[in-house]
Amino acid sequence: PYTTLFRSRRILIMNIDLKYILNKTVELINIPSPVGYTHNAIEWVKNELKSLGIKNYNITRKGALIAYIKGKDSNYKKMISAHVDTLGAVVKKIKKNGRLEVTNVGGFAWGSVEGENVIIHTISGKTYSGTLLPIKASVHVYGDVAREMPRTEETMEIRIDEEIKTDEDVLKLGILQGDFVSFETHTKILDNGYIKSRYLDDKLCVAQILSYIKYLKDNKLKPKTDLYVYFSNYEEIGHGVSVFPEDLDEFIAVDIGLVAGEDAHGDEKKMQIIAKDSRSPYDFTLRKKLQETADKNNIKYTVGVYNRYGSDATTAILQGFDFKYACIGPNVDATHHYERCHNDGIIETVKLLIAYL
Repeated sequence: PYTTLFRSRRILIMNIDLKYILNKTVELINIPSPVGYTHNAIEWVKNELKSLGIKNYNITRKGALIAYIKGKDSNYKKMISAHVDTLGAVVKKIKKNGRLEVTNVGGFAWGSVEGENVIIHTISGKTYSGTLLPIKASVHVYGDVAREMPRTEETMEIRIDEEIKTDEDVLKLGILQGDFVSFETHTKILDNGYIKSRYLDDKLCVAQILSYIKYLKDNKLKPKTDLYVYFSNYEEIGHGVSVFPEDLDEFIAVDIGLVAGEDAHGDEKKMQIIAKDSRSPYDFTLRKKLQETADKNNIKYTVGVYNRYGSDATTAILQGFDFKYACIGPNVDATHHYERCHNDGIIETVKLLIAYL
């Protein structure tokens, strides 16, 4: 699709490759990467960067990836980020009846994954299929108790799709405490422009950043300034980005915006510029620059103020790092549940990355 960017008196026609964004989003979503089990997703990102001609990158000790792109001005340094880690679970206990008690990684409501198919990732590399169910699932057996029982860590369990009667049967399969559990994503791309899936947060944003890099390559362009690109892997539990270049001047986290709720006024066909989250207001001067850039270039956006939200940018500021910080991204409905966004909001986000960077 062609999108038009107005700047001063000249018009730039931006060929933003939407098909590339959607394809890469689906590819990455299909790689299970609950928090703590992200090595395969990072390896995928590394290979994508290589295919885009990015050779200057490092893997951190925590397993994140930082790439570097030389810009026109090396006296000022910017950084953008997105995270590959998702919500998921870890095996907490193997019950006597052969079911698994699990504990969550990342913040989600247990009701949002009730009845979901799961994959259990053993330490040996072998995987097993299962389903997350309440401990009293059948209304035929338990009646109203099955309907009314609270859905909590203690009342949910995984039924493994193997012939299992006891905990010994589970151990014989090689399933152990500490094994990671990922949930089926149900990714669907609709003809009317909507895409719905688990874990658009934040794998869609990873694909958007890759599409920005592809745009630079396709058009033989450089960013205005030197640019670091950070793919973090612990964002969902609050310590995603923890290593920063000493010369960094500003940092923009690319993460999802919120649509529904009393404190969320997002629009799936627009992108989001976040003014404040649960941790901190974002840097006013940088946010002002982003909004002015969007206004000048006819980029459709909303401004978000959130009470239950955080990003790698505000996490970094709470660690005491000194740079300007912001957060932008596509507006997504039903975040940390079965999420949905629209192609228009996806494109608007990439347009702002191109116009500002």
